[in-house]
Amino acid sequence: MAAKPDPAVAGNVKWKNTPDEHDYPAAASYLSLIADADTVKDIVARLEKAPIKTHKAKDILRASQLELLPLDDQHVMEDLRKVTEGIELSPVLIVRGKIHKGLPTQIADGYHRVCASYHLAENTDIPSRIIDL
Repeated sequence: MAAKPDPAVAGNVKWKNTPDEHDYPAAASYLSLIADADTVKDIVARLEKAPIKTHKAKDILRASQLELLPLDDQHVMEDLRKVTEGIELSPVLIVRGKIHKGLPTQIADGYHRVCASYHLAENTDIPSRIIDL
């Protein structure tokens, strides 16, 4: 198992102002597993225009009901390396769940970035584009 990252690095996490262009096709690929093509196209178009909002890593994980990826996950390790080297991370793309229907929030892209940030400090602020379904 990988060594626990230094929490002092958490305050040094740098984020880009906008998601990377390749994040949108990645989000579409994931979303195509749970929604039809027209819905995916609509969601991605709205994510591209959504404003950036900040949420705590712990809250994003709780809302999505996803497990924390381990430190030795290759994508988590890669994002932790980027943080250590001062490389900016891309904001995550989120589709808000529906609490009254028991539907969790969907991390359309950036699950590994959320987990890497959580490993640094659960209260790490994570910029994201978030839309309602």
